[in-house]
Amino acid sequence: MQRTYLALAGGALVAAAGALAGFGLTPQGQAGELFEAGPVDPGRYAVLGRPLGNGEWTLLVLEQIKPAPLCWQQRPDGLVDPSLNRFDFTGICGRYLDSNGYSLRLGNREGSGLSAGPLRLRLEQSGQDLRLLASSPALSQDLVVGRASVPARDRDAFVALRLNPGWELQRRRYGGQTLNHLYFANAASAEQLVAASQPEPTGPLGGRRAWSPMRLPPPPPPASGVLAPSADKGRRAPQPARATGGEGRAIALQVIPFRE
Repeated sequence: MQRTYLALAGGALVAAAGALAGFGLTPQGQAGELFEAGPVDPGRYAVLGRPLGNGEWTLLVLEQIKPAPLCWQQRPDGLVDPSLNRFDFTGICGRYLDSNGYSLRLGNREGSGLSAGPLRLRLEQSGQDLRLLASSPALSQDLVVGRASVPARDRDAFVALRLNPGWELQRRRYGGQTLNHLYFANAASAEQLVAASQPEPTGPLGGRRAWSPMRLPPPPPPASGVLAPSADKGRRAPQPARATGGEGRAIALQVIPFRE
């Protein structure tokens, strides 16, 4: 696969900065961002997990540069066939295999923006769930970038991952030129993504505080002397009534039952 090189007098500085950014590091002391990002056509890319030994996975991204032949094909069992391995894919397919080919871009900044260390992309499987995670010792938890369901493990086939909402692929740009490097990008910062994934606040007893509609007060009791319904052929049974006299004393009143 051909790579795009910069024919600039300061090419050495750009190459060194590009190598740092490829590992998720942002050059320090810059007046602004060294690289920019541009959109891509997501239909031309496939984010894939390739199975390794001992239940491990590696991440790669394939790009369909020319319409044919196809660089990958969906198999009936849900796995992805890397068909580019069966022909000379030079100029037809693009491959991004490691941190030299892709990195993170969070909050519209190169890398993670964390001073304590960069975020690392890795794949982790739990049962049939395969997750693409961005992790760093500086964060309290991993960020879930994408995920997939693993129908089976086949060393000759890949698993297609779907990026989570808010995540997208972008291309690195420098000086108006598009470079051969991809970003897993999110407009939010790493701290904002962690805060958004925290559980809801809990109540004083430790239970989750759930929303509930406003509760109205119960209706007042029936007034004294009101007859309650009776199950005896629709007749109404007399109800004792009480009235209060002076000084709060209760006085019993006689109620004459109603007869038809």
